[in-house]
Amino acid sequence: MCRSIKTLREPFTPAVTEADMRAAALQYVRKISGFRAPAPHNQAAFDAAVAAVTAATHQLLDSLVVRGRTADPAA
Repeated sequence: MCRSIKTLREPFTPAVTEADMRAAALQYVRKISGFRAPAPHNQAAFDAAVAAVTAATHQLLDSLVVRGRTADPAA
């Protein structure tokens, strides 16, 4: 499922942007919902899901520890 979503963690992707995370979230929500573009009455739920998945992705990537790397609190 969602084979075209690229890996967003180091070392596969050294610099991940908010746009990268949102694009992956959008693709995931489209796949799960079955809608490429939801009807107006579903738009709010669709947008909320994209925002939630984007936030979860951000939290996950911030929490992962990549072997051989130390966390940089300044980053």
